[in-house]
Amino acid sequence: MKHGYFQRQLPTQLSDLADLAMDLRWNNCPAARHLWKRFDPAMWEHTENPLLVLQSAHQNQIDAASKDEMLLEALSKWRREVNEYYSTAPEFSSLDPERKLKCVAYFSMEFGLSESLPIYSGGLGMLAGDHLKTASDLGVPLIGIGLLYQQGYFRQEIGEDGWQRETYPYNDPGSLPVLPVADRDGHWLRVRLPFPGRTLYLRVWEARVGRVRLFLLDSNDAMNTPWDRGITAQLYDARRDRRLPQEIVLGVGGWNLIERLGLDIDVCHLNEGHAAFAVLARAASFARQFSVPVPVAFTATRAGNVFTTHTPVEAAFDCFDPKMIAYYAQPFIDEAGFPLEELLRLGRRVKDDQSEPFNMAWLAMRGCGHVNAVSQLHGEVSRGLFNPLFPRWPQCEVPVRAITNGVHVPTWSSHKAAIIWGDEDGGHLWLDGLKHVSDRVRNLPDDQLWAFRTSQRLALLEYIEANYCRSSNSNTTTTTSTISSRCELFDPNVLTIGFARRFATYKRANLMLTDPERLARLLLDRQRPVQLLIAGKAHPKDEYGKAILQQLAQFCRKPEFRGRAIFLEDYDMILGQHLVAGVDVWLNTPLRPNEACGTSGMKILANGGLNASILDGWWDEAFEFESGATPPGWIVGSRDCGSPEQLSAGDASSLFEVLERQVIPEFYDRDLDGIPCRWIRRVKASMASLTPQFSATRMLHEYIDHAYLPAAAGFANRSANNAALAKEIRDWTDQLRAQWHHIRVGQLRFADEDGLTTVNVECWLDNISLDSVRVQLYAEANEHFPVSIVNLKRCRELPGSVNGYLYCGTVPTQRRPSEFSLRVVPYHPAAIIPSENQCIQWND
Repeated sequence: MKHGYFQRQLPTQLSDLADLAMDLRWNNCPAARHLWKRFDPAMWEHTENPLLVLQSAHQNQIDAASKDEMLLEALSKWRREVNEYYSTAPEFSSLDPERKLKCVAYFSMEFGLSESLPIYSGGLGMLAGDHLKTASDLGVPLIGIGLLYQQGYFRQEIGEDGWQRETYPYNDPGSLPVLPVADRDGHWLRVRLPFPGRTLYLRVWEARVGRVRLFLLDSNDAMNTPWDRGITAQLYDARRDRRLPQEIVLGVGGWNLIERLGLDIDVCHLNEGHAAFAVLARAASFARQFSVPVPVAFTATRAGNVFTTHTPVEAAFDCFDPKMIAYYAQPFIDEAGFPLEELLRLGRRVKDDQSEPFNMAWLAMRGCGHVNAVSQLHGEVSRGLFNPLFPRWPQCEVPVRAITNGVHVPTWSSHKAAIIWGDEDGGHLWLDGLKHVSDRVRNLPDDQLWAFRTSQRLALLEYIEANYCRSSNSNTTTTTSTISSRCELFDPNVLTIGFARRFATYKRANLMLTDPERLARLLLDRQRPVQLLIAGKAHPKDEYGKAILQQLAQFCRKPEFRGRAIFLEDYDMILGQHLVAGVDVWLNTPLRPNEACGTSGMKILANGGLNASILDGWWDEAFEFESGATPPGWIVGSRDCGSPEQLSAGDASSLFEVLERQVIPEFYDRDLDGIPCRWIRRVKASMASLTPQFSATRMLHEYIDHAYLPAAAGFANRSANNAALAKEIRDWTDQLRAQWHHIRVGQLRFADEDGLTTVNVECWLDNISLDSVRVQLYAEANEHFPVSIVNLKRCRELPGSVNGYLYCGTVPTQRRPSEFSLRVVPYHPAAIIPSENQCIQWND
């Protein structure tokens, strides 16, 4: 085995373990986890890092493993499964037989692939990791672009007073499943990036995720200044003068890397706005390649750019002082030939307001032809957030579609869950169209499913006892009584509720503490007790989030809740995998509609857990996804509007009502065989109907159909013939903007003819081409009808006018004429409206 600075010879019969350790699609799948645990139980339990297991193993362990028949048999089984995985034609080859999609470059600030590569902080990274794994499963031609952090996100310790403390251990590349990327001459590939007064050197690493390659940039190069070497030190550094260089490194450095590697990319996918500078770097590259002006190149490449927004509130968008943008971006834009003022205009809500901060989401929105939110409700919220960029356009027409997130089921389902699904071979069940995957679960006997759930709960509680005893004893700030409380064995027959997430304010982790006496009664009830498992991190600079965390940690440490409530410190991917496998109920209490998606609740589906959640994010659509007699979980609160204080009071009351009257009674209501029949019906409904729908397989199919293939086709059309179509669209846009204010419309005239309501209106277009506009009737949606848009026909030229015409049409019979307004909108068969042209004229 060769890895960077470390070399070790493995026996022939174990040689495949080196490949397994380096492949992030496979190194922590259920079958592989069994192998590592058998190879070195202590090291695996402590790190769950396959590479470290191999690197740290003593020779006698290796010798013993090479003679362990059970281990060798498991390794042989795994080898067959992986060989089948790579030798079978992936599904995408049938979805795109003509290979219209060359390659997607997926940019993300973080990737949650395995605890062996800790370069993530939360849901955004987990989604990115699942996206790459699923792209590998389906065979989508895709590469990942990210950063290799020397320290990553922080590790959490909870002090004796319950306050969060942050530590930043060093990520030694020699113990990570990454390898340096070599250039053509065999030297370590470095990307050069122009920075103010200097050149920034970026080292390049590669991680393997099945069929997908993930490239990671790292500024910790000896050629850089000490300050520059720290640019990629920490994920989400709170300092603006650190964060902006990071995002330039990701966007501009990432695209420069693509050029250095000679990759033919037709789709650039931004997972959040952090990498938005990539749209400028791509345009500059295109301008050089085709010798066209940068504005034309921007028009050509925009069609091939995809932006996924995860943000539910404008305050969460990354914004920077324009002077800071000018300082750090000037060298790049000078090299690219992109005027500074034009760049700044792309990042402003009001383009000419020079005092406005530069917003990375505005840049991403204006630089991408396809934009999507991450749940249906988040789509509505996002259209409201981006509406100011489209003045006078109805919010429903703001160009943000919704592609609801999904999770990579093989990563988040336990080994026992894989057996229940009949998917012991590492995830092959989730590669097809998902039409029949649920049949097996629907037909399972109740007693078998209940025994499975009990075993899952027991495994989780045993993991907590084993791991949190050890971590508590190593924490010098924790008292003996606290250790005892943490190590108290929980009861595997008690209803177990999990709450684990970021301690952001809107997630309202302390909603359950609004009535601590009522919560205590639930936990300590002798006949129907509840045990509560809580985990999560607050951002190092979020003092309010830390205060909420402290409240919960202190509550859990009260002596009376020993064995009934625990705060599990240092929430990471490993703990997350155990929690989603074992809890009975996953609790989620965000302030609606501030949860963009909330994928953690999706991860319990395949494991038979149930959700009790506010109707926010994915749960807003999931709860009613498949109508039936048995709901797949429980609703907390309602869709009512109100002030945050009113909503929190109502939601807290609802939370306790749902727990007391529905969740707890159903769990403890047993038949003569001890089976909670109503509970099992909910489990089957949840597993069978929701697991396939909220899998990353379904999600990626939607990206393929609605983003990747259309984006690739749009970019191909615009770049053909030396970007002829891009030049045409650019000229059309410029001409229309210059002449638009000359458009004039007359008064709408309605008439009844043969039971139909007809309409006609005069319109004068001045110098604008007839084919460059559409004259329309528009009616807003209401409780009875969706939005109505009627294109009027050009009936005849107006006598004595210049470019004046009469437009005619028929009003839909189900709607009143008074509901309609007249408008004129731009039209070009290849343009993206209103992304590329926000002109609109209403007959006010």
